[in-house]
Amino acid sequence: MTKRNKMNYEVNEQGFYGDFGGAFIPEMLHHNVNELKENYLHIIESDEFKVEFKDLLKEYVGRPTPLYFAKRLSEKYNTNIFLKREDLNHTGAHKINNTVGQILLAKRMNKKRIIAETGAGQHGVATATVCALMNLECIIYMGEIDIKRQAPNVARMKMLGAEVRPATSGSKTLKDATNEAIRDWIANPEDTYYLIGSVVGPHPYPDMVARFQSIISKEMKSQLMEKTGRDYPDKIIACVGGGSNAAGAFYHYLDNDKVELIAVEADGLGIETDKTAATTQVGTEGIIHGSKTLLMQNREGQITEPHSISAGLDYPGVGPLHAHLFKSGRGTFIGATDKEALTAAYQLTKLEGIIPALESSHALAVLDKIKFNPEENVVINLSGRGDKDMETYIQMMQ
Repeated sequence: MTKRNKMNYEVNEQGFYGDFGGAFIPEMLHHNVNELKENYLHIIESDEFKVEFKDLLKEYVGRPTPLYFAKRLSEKYNTNIFLKREDLNHTGAHKINNTVGQILLAKRMNKKRIIAETGAGQHGVATATVCALMNLECIIYMGEIDIKRQAPNVARMKMLGAEVRPATSGSKTLKDATNEAIRDWIANPEDTYYLIGSVVGPHPYPDMVARFQSIISKEMKSQLMEKTGRDYPDKIIACVGGGSNAAGAFYHYLDNDKVELIAVEADGLGIETDKTAATTQVGTEGIIHGSKTLLMQNREGQITEPHSISAGLDYPGVGPLHAHLFKSGRGTFIGATDKEALTAAYQLTKLEGIIPALESSHALAVLDKIKFNPEENVVINLSGRGDKDMETYIQMMQ
């Protein structure tokens, strides 16, 4: 294999990963985005920030998360499968890594009001959690449909003191919640910080969120060294909607060609239908929420509605880093249908006693689509736990 230069996979000064990224924003957002761009690196690279961030990840979030050898799952697929247990974080998913980082940044920028968007609700819960911790006002925008199908997380957000505002336009899901949050940010530029939950949006958000989530692959390196005698696996598998958990799992291996990076998208009812969220398979280049990337759109450039049984993967685009990994061939992109994800979730539960989030179940589903050899070490990023999806699981078991 040809040795790649890691710089090919790092964002440049204009916020691009190859052909994707940037900040395509209306004039009314320039002040907000430029203020963030001019401050984020200086703040997050300071010793004071690093010390506080590291301390909160350890003492509050509960890191490092285990790298668990899944013995029975490994026996079934005749290979060595490790689960990076992000489901064991405080609040139950990887999302808390990013919200802790961004809330510390927002405080240092003297912002008093925090807004966020959420689909599955895990980012909303994680945002409400850190706002409660830091005593800051919190407003969460969430699609009306997602509010209904993720009721436990909505209750948690409210209990934590957040105001949950429904998005009632369009598909009434994550895309529309994001639109509402952007409108709010435009209307309140001085005191408001927009805490984006994935590696999407205008630069510097994709880079910033990836940096905060990179703790996942940083821990993996030392844990793999301890368990296997080398600090890299043969394959890393992670689900991708916007793609923050995958960005974190891939981050420290982007320049290591010995590691195959496998991103799993939500095929929904199948890519041959109009009920899918498999952006790289059915999408084309365009601009969504301030970033040039791959997205689902019609010939007129209007965004088409995605579908996934998983609220966290129900997004019509993909982060610009992942668009670049797909186009460059560095990443292998595979899809899993709603049915395949459910089957994989039930299998993990019965084999390992772990109930995964529906998002993570998509990553697990591709075990049946990949040929492994017995000597390989495979890491699956278990991005979240299944508490929030129990109603869906119960309905599907009936």
